[in-house]
Amino acid sequence: MKLNVKTENRIELIDITAEVREGVRKSGIEQGACILSTRHTTAGIIVNENESGLREDILELLNRLVPEGAGYRHDRIDNNGDAHLKAVLLGASEALPITEGNLELGTWQSIFFAEMDGPRNRTVNVTLLSSK
Repeated sequence: MKLNVKTENRIELIDITAEVREGVRKSGIEQGACILSTRHTTAGIIVNENESGLREDILELLNRLVPEGAGYRHDRIDNNGDAHLKAVLLGASEALPITEGNLELGTWQSIFFAEMDGPRNRTVNVTLLSSK
């Protein structure tokens, strides 16, 4: 399954939890795993709490750790070295269990597509594996 994600800002977090849950539900898998990945080198997949202040804190942290225009060698090519480095910190995939037909997330956990070089049209690959 593939999710299409349209981003609107250069750097943003987009909650894709509902779409992933629906894909798991439609699959009929009772026990297994959900593997989420993106092939984009300037984006990531993360799991964390969907609270507005925390989302802003995450983005501010990334911008502090890897500021835009700080003289990255990759900027000679397309001026987005910071986006690639931020994506390295986040990672391009997550694996989550499926139990009793449901995506197993903690009470406060949500799944985010993390855009570091938008706005763009992006794709998230959702691979569902059954353990039976």
